[in-house]
Amino acid sequence: MKIRGIAKICLSVMHICMNWSGLSFDWNQARAFLVTAETGSFSAAARALHMTQPTLGRQVAGLEQALDIVLFERIGRKLELTPAGREMLEHVRAMGDGAMKASLTASGRAQSVTGDVCVSVTDIFAIYTMPAIVAELRRIAPQVRIRVLASNALSDLQRREADIAVRHVAPTQPDLIARKVRESTGHLYASRSYLTKFGPIRTPDDVRTADFIGIGTEDEMLRFMQEWGLPITADNIRAVGDSGGAGWEMARQGLGLVPMSVDLARYYPDMEMVLPDLPHVPVPYWLTVHRELHSSKRIRLVFDHLVAVLGRKELPGPGM
Repeated sequence: MKIRGIAKICLSVMHICMNWSGLSFDWNQARAFLVTAETGSFSAAARALHMTQPTLGRQVAGLEQALDIVLFERIGRKLELTPAGREMLEHVRAMGDGAMKASLTASGRAQSVTGDVCVSVTDIFAIYTMPAIVAELRRIAPQVRIRVLASNALSDLQRREADIAVRHVAPTQPDLIARKVRESTGHLYASRSYLTKFGPIRTPDDVRTADFIGIGTEDEMLRFMQEWGLPITADNIRAVGDSGGAGWEMARQGLGLVPMSVDLARYYPDMEMVLPDLPHVPVPYWLTVHRELHSSKRIRLVFDHLVAVLGRKELPGPGM
């Protein structure tokens, strides 16, 4: 297929904008192209859009056919945008941002207390704290359905990955409203069974031969521990993963030491704080919402409830 240049692409973008006028252009195809371009592969885009890879591939192929241009070419196992694809991406991305802003504005004006509210939290928070919060919200606003997005990555509120986020870092985007609602501390913990087997740990030197459970990457864990004043090496990290909940449960089963916030550890008498004289690690809680969504009645209700819960002396925990 011959690439017809920027005039062709601009005309195609105009067709997208006029889709409601009866033209055959499919915005779902444009979204499939946009996510594929941003993720770099059909498989990653299919996962992000919760569809099968063949379906996504057909949507991108349909867009290429509708526009009479080639958007991607394969370089080995990688997808590369063609010059026409790069031009198209710029316009479709701008359209996506515009559609998102329109959606945010419409959602922000909604005054119904019926509907979904998506809250993005860490996996630890999702497992141990959110069940009690959801139960309270069910009593307060039974028509609101809470969607819990459990992810240790920072959700993009501007792209509506979530309506509200509980984060341990302050957001930097100007369109987000953030409120610091809690300041907790992190410490080093081990199960009683592990300490019985390993022996007493009274000084940082005592952990030189101890086993550690890593959360995040091995390099991040090692750097964090060494900056904390613990003389360990990569050999001490006997298990590592990106799930804080899995790391905590492995430590509870006697597999090693793990850092954790006191908010969670206080509910587990089988876990003991190790080296309590180590400097406490600050664990702030930032509650974040998009500025437009802050005027939505149902989202404001959930936001205000989270403010109240996170402001309590103790967070709700397992079994509450």
